[in-house]
Amino acid sequence: MRANAISIMTEPEYLAFDLATAGKHEFVNGEVIAMAGASLAHLTIHTNLTGLLFAALRGRPCKALGSDARVRIDETGLYAYPDLTVYCGPADTAPTNPPSLLNPKVIIEILSEATADYDQGAKAAHYRLRATVDAVLFVDSRRRFVQAQTRNPDGTWTLDDRRSGDLHIAAIDVSLSLDEIYEGVDFSG
Repeated sequence: MRANAISIMTEPEYLAFDLATAGKHEFVNGEVIAMAGASLAHLTIHTNLTGLLFAALRGRPCKALGSDARVRIDETGLYAYPDLTVYCGPADTAPTNPPSLLNPKVIIEILSEATADYDQGAKAAHYRLRATVDAVLFVDSRRRFVQAQTRNPDGTWTLDDRRSGDLHIAAIDVSLSLDEIYEGVDFSG
């Protein structure tokens, strides 16, 4: 979840700060943004997606990473901690500490009241500029709704909004059931 910007820094200052302080901090346009905690619904969805992706990708050249994996979008200078990231082949990382993944293929953000506008707006725009990113998924933690933004062969993007059924992620040839994504999620609290 996104909190308010806490400071303006240079990239080297951010990297040192992120390493030296507790919690996760994103960096965009010189702003350091502290990431807040997550709701029970968010955590349940994250656990479900982690299990589904692990099972679907097992024995294949793609791997899923959780929310502690930092991603760098070289085209814009964004450093982010997506909720889940899938990369294929060897991991390409920047020599930062901790390493920052440079070749994400699929990025998944779990939306909350505090993050939805930023995640689906400015942050998604950064993600779509990365040549390796072929799909960005937004999974809502407040209601049953998943949006997939998928890169087409001509470089344009297609939106696919789902409230039921399966969502196929062509970039990694994986189908996810919305019933399984939202299994055990209580939207009342």
